[in-house]
Amino acid sequence: MQKENKIEEIARRRGFFWQSSEIYGGLSGFYDYAHLGTLMKRKHIKSFVDPVVKCKKCNNMERADHLIESELKESFEGMSLEELGSIIKKHNIRCSKCEGPLQEVGILNMMFPLTIGDSTKAYLRPETAQSVYVNFRREFETMRKKIPMGLAIIGKAYRNEISPRNTLIRMRSFTQAELQIFFNPSKIDDHEKFSEVKNYKLRLFPVDERQHNKIVELTCEETVEKLQIPKFYVYYMAKVQQFYIDKLGIPPKVFRFRQLSDEEKAFYNKYHWDIELYLDDLGFKEMGGIHYRTDHDLSGHEKVSKQDMSIFADEKKFIPHVLELSFGVDRNVYALLELFYEEEKERNLFSFPRIAAPYDCAVFPLVNKDGLPEKSKEIKEMLQRSNFTVFYDISGSVGRRYRRMDEIGVPACITLDNDTLANNTVTIRDRDTMKQVRVQIKDLDNALRKFIEGGAIEKLGNVVD
Repeated sequence: MQKENKIEEIARRRGFFWQSSEIYGGLSGFYDYAHLGTLMKRKHIKSFVDPVVKCKKCNNMERADHLIESELKESFEGMSLEELGSIIKKHNIRCSKCEGPLQEVGILNMMFPLTIGDSTKAYLRPETAQSVYVNFRREFETMRKKIPMGLAIIGKAYRNEISPRNTLIRMRSFTQAELQIFFNPSKIDDHEKFSEVKNYKLRLFPVDERQHNKIVELTCEETVEKLQIPKFYVYYMAKVQQFYIDKLGIPPKVFRFRQLSDEEKAFYNKYHWDIELYLDDLGFKEMGGIHYRTDHDLSGHEKVSKQDMSIFADEKKFIPHVLELSFGVDRNVYALLELFYEEEKERNLFSFPRIAAPYDCAVFPLVNKDGLPEKSKEIKEMLQRSNFTVFYDISGSVGRRYRRMDEIGVPACITLDNDTLANNTVTIRDRDTMKQVRVQIKDLDNALRKFIEGGAIEKLGNVVD
């Protein structure tokens, strides 16, 4: 069984996500988050057309570039319809479902059409950013006219994917998290905090290295000098990589920034590097991107709305430029599920980074008598008041409860036993090492907080043999 299928099975069985309208057979490209997926998700928190081909025999329709990519194991994003058609003919690529011949490559509008009222035609938004640009002037005024200014937005976007696949990786309804940074374009070659990251090494996959399939590591300073990318842009590349590697605990070897060629990137993006993670069944997949959109959006809204989008700052008048950090929340959730799924001899587990796990801890009474369930509920409520997410379980043996928590990635299990009633202590078990320590209840809040922030279990209390 492919890893993707294993993860989907566990996700459905344990409550991370499942296909929408499953009782009616499911709806392709739509997934609903269950309780665990929702908890994980909360912790992170010019044209839209696709090239498509249709089978002459069974009428199956697919993304042309994705079909070629699956056959030839290379990226063909950004190619023209004619180039894609030529590649299909050259390699005699046929329908992936029935092996039938394919029609000529065409295009499909990715935006979902709808009708407002009786006759007004509209589309569901294909990206979340535009509401930020439309409201930029009001935000600038209320934020005391300071620039650079960052505006974050998280919300649903919709794209009419012709062949959604890979569960949460490619959906028709998905969540985007974006940060739009408005700044003075005359200052793009500097950032006030660049010195903090100048020696930090970035993992880069430039266009020039594609033929060698080589990731290069350059310091931020070297990236500016050798690749001619401005400091303002490179600073945020460093911050993004630090988030994935240092905060989320993503192994460095599976992370890279992939530079898009002029043919691949949107015409308004002067610089565009995708954030990619390597997944076992899929190879490197885009998780987000860093886009220097210049003044394209604000100037476009100014032209259409006839409203002045320029501001006065740094002693001059100008239309701000935008650096966009964009993340596919669902893709990142799936990446965490795949990258941290492990199969051991006696258990399966998700070894999520502690800050990204759906629950911070679970609380168990060792047995369901002697007042331990009542005391356990007190501990649960105490930890919840301290803003921990807590799972409470009393069913089955404590060993089975540990295994259930391992399989949904809960980093710490807190168990109450007879010693709890005698001396006000509990045990804390580390999901990854299965080691346990005993701590005083009065110190539990502090000990658990240190653990979630990355502290070693052995330093939190007395080790239990």
